[in-house]
Amino acid sequence: MTGTIIITGANGSLAIPAVRHLLTKYPDHTAVLTVRNTEDTDSNTKKLRETIAKFPKAQTSIRQLDLANLSAVHDFANTIASEIAEKKLPPLASIVCNAYYWNLARDPEFTADGIETTIQVNHIAHVALVLRLLGSFRPEGGRIVLFTSDGHFPGKNGLEKYPPGIPDDLDSLLKASPDADKLGRGFNRYANSKLAILMWGYALNRYLEKDEKLRKITAIVIDPGSLTDSRALRTNTPQFLQYVQRFVLQPFRPILRFVDPALRTAADAGADVIELATNNAYPGERGYFKQLKREPSSPDSLNEDKQQKLWVKSAEWAKITKDNTVLASSI
Repeated sequence: MTGTIIITGANGSLAIPAVRHLLTKYPDHTAVLTVRNTEDTDSNTKKLRETIAKFPKAQTSIRQLDLANLSAVHDFANTIASEIAEKKLPPLASIVCNAYYWNLARDPEFTADGIETTIQVNHIAHVALVLRLLGSFRPEGGRIVLFTSDGHFPGKNGLEKYPPGIPDDLDSLLKASPDADKLGRGFNRYANSKLAILMWGYALNRYLEKDEKLRKITAIVIDPGSLTDSRALRTNTPQFLQYVQRFVLQPFRPILRFVDPALRTAADAGADVIELATNNAYPGERGYFKQLKREPSSPDSLNEDKQQKLWVKSAEWAKITKDNTVLASSI
């Protein structure tokens, strides 16, 4: 089965090898690849364009999308839905919510919507994208791939100073204040966003399963592992992390994997993501995966009462209403 696969943050460390894997192994799919900057002045977009140029028969397009602007996300969703309705694009087979943001080196930053950037880019913007486009999937269904990390699970990540958690005041997730501990607080915001994604994904699957027209769409929330060659470790991070990547993680990864099997390359993770997105890995299944293995997520993530409260708030934050999603019964 073929269709359109949307990948956000498509010029990222995991996404570029994922695109290569998709175009190599599943060339009949259409790839819609979103980036913030579509020009070759962005070296990562240039690398993406060079990657897809090796597949001249592939149906691909690079689209501009800034997840830090919710109006832009809704406009993009409108465009994609219209192109599918007009048969300019095949119906959706998958949405891969790959784009991410973290800031471990500076004071908190905020989007054009006045929301702390980490939670908007990682979670809220993808909520808007997914819920706006559920009605554009193939009749035979498809896959939504969301991304979490071991940071969602207290005590599992070495950068954790403050345990992740979803507060009772959910709106406080949208706010942040300057703090001397930029690394610790920045990672906590990132970990909370990854916990929110996971909990929202559980709720999403419940609503999809209940809907007769949408139950063939499944959501996977994947922890792709610790990517030792990811430029994430060199972006918005303190210098010591960059040194650790360059002089420890990269050269010694084969040895370190005996201690921590989650250490891997972006190319390996990218292949996993495409196998999930095309429904070839774990066809028809739902839920949380650590790499390509079923493992339990954190106890906090399984709290269905908080999942539901977060579901309601996430729709509100993402400007989703009964009028702009086919999952209207959940709003």
